[in-house]
Amino acid sequence: MAQAFPRVINTVFRLAILGSVLGVAGTGWVWVEILRSPYVSRAGFQRPQPVPYSHETHVGVLGMDCRYCHSTVETSASAGIPSTKACMACHSQIYSRSPVLEPVRSSYEKDRSIAWTRVHDLPDFVHFDHSIHVNKGVGCSTCHGRVDQMPLVAQGSTLHMEWCLACHRHPESVLRPRDRVFDLTWRAPDDQEEQGAKLLGQLSIDKAGLEDCSVCHQ
Repeated sequence: MAQAFPRVINTVFRLAILGSVLGVAGTGWVWVEILRSPYVSRAGFQRPQPVPYSHETHVGVLGMDCRYCHSTVETSASAGIPSTKACMACHSQIYSRSPVLEPVRSSYEKDRSIAWTRVHDLPDFVHFDHSIHVNKGVGCSTCHGRVDQMPLVAQGSTLHMEWCLACHRHPESVLRPRDRVFDLTWRAPDDQEEQGAKLLGQLSIDKAGLEDCSVCHQ
C-alpha cells in the first residue's frame, strides 16, 4: 500500500516539535529575564519625592548618622520616617526660606505629614524587620547601597526573594561587627568568611532556621 504522506513529512513534524519546545523554553527564558530586569524590579531607579532630599549632602557631606532620621531602626520592624519637626530642627535656621523646602515648612505649619514615596517597598505578603537585621550585624549599605553617595535615593537591589535567600543561606558573607552596622564606608575584610562565621556564633544566629518560610511570610 502506498504511503499517504511523503517521508519528508516526518522530518517536518520533528522540526515542528523541536521548534515548539525551543519556543516555549525561549519564551520562558525571556520572561524570567524581564522579571529580573531593572525595568520590573526597579533596582537602581530613583523615585520622585515631594522634596528632593539628598542623602549625599546630609550623610556623605555633613556626616549625619542614619539613626537621626530613622530613629526606630534598632527597635522596630520599620526604620521610621523622620517627622517634619526633625527637619525643621535645622531648617528653621538653615535655608529657612528656600523655595525647595516650602513643602517642609507647609507640613510643619499645618501639622500634616509629607507624603514621601517609599523607595524600598516590599509586597504586603513579605515581613521585613529592620531591628532584627541591624541587631544581628547586617549593615544598612548591604541592602540600601551607598546612600551617602546618592543625591536622590535609588533602590539598591532587586528585592527579589532569591536576593534575600542569598544572604539567608550564607549570612557569613554579609555579617559585620555591630559597631560598624551604620558605617556606610565599611568594606568586608579579606577573611570575611572566617569573621562572619565567628559572628554567627557570637550573635546566636540560627542559620538553619533562616530559610524557613515563616521567617519572611508570617
